[in-house]
Formats: sequence, structure tokens, C-alpha cells
Amino acid sequence: MKPIEVFGTYAMAFEEVVRLDDWSVLEPFFTEDAVYETIGSGPFAGRREGRQAVLDYLKASLDSFDRRFDVRENPEMVEGPKVTDDSVWIRWRVTYRVEGAPPFVLEGEETALMEGDRIRRLEDRFTEETAADFDDWMRRHGDKLKPV
Repeated sequence: MKPIEVFGTYAMAFEEVVRLDDWSVLEPFFTEDAVYETIGSGPFAGRREGRQAVLDYLKASLDSFDRRFDVRENPEMVEGPKVTDDSVWIRWRVTYRVEGAPPFVLEGEETALMEGDRIRRLEDRFTEETAADFDDWMRRHGDKLKPV
């Protein structure tokens, strides 16, 4: 399978996991030694190594962030995809909504490096401005989110 096909199928499966909370759906998309790294500051920084650590982090992130909002709109592709022999890059945007607050719009870049039909490395990048916007939004409206 071509990298863009793997990535597209993974992205659709991720949205299914958002709805169903069945993380076994994503296991086949990652190599056993997969790495997921978020590059940025604050809550947008970190590295997870190994398929189970990647899946555990993605679940924790979804539970402690996305699910606290009333609405998580489907991601929009802002730019890309750019495809090489073994990777896919996109720039994306997700809008989150909660009653009584303006929407929070999160933008990032994602690169997936493939090994055959699996993701060997998944990397999300966030700007300093994104982290500052998030901190500001949380200071002003974080009390409206569902508790963790």
C-alpha cells in the first residue's frame, strides 16, 4: 500500500476511535517500535516509544482534552498532503466547542513515516503561538470544560 493510502486509512480509523473508543482499531497501523513525538511547548511536547505507549498516550490525550469539550469537529486539512516514498505530511485544523466560550481552534502539522504498511514514526508539530493561544483560552474558559 502507498504511504498516502495507509495514512488516509489510519486517519479514518482514528476518527472511528474518537466515536467508539475502541483502541484496538489503531493497533495494526503502528509498528511494534513506533514513536509518536509532539514537538512544541507545554502540553504539546513529548515523546512516546513503542506501539502500546503511543496508543496509551493518544487515548489519554483524547480523554483529557478532546472529550472535555461539547463538540470536536472533524479535522480539516489546511495544506497537503505532501508525499514521499515513505512519508506523508499534512497541516490540519480542528475546532473544539463548549457552551459559553468561543471556539478553540487547534492547528498543527503531522508527518507519518512509514515502514511498509505501518506507521513507524508519527510526529505532530505545534508553534509557540499555538501553545500561547491554548494557555490563554484555558485561563479564560477552561472552567467550562467537563472535568477529567
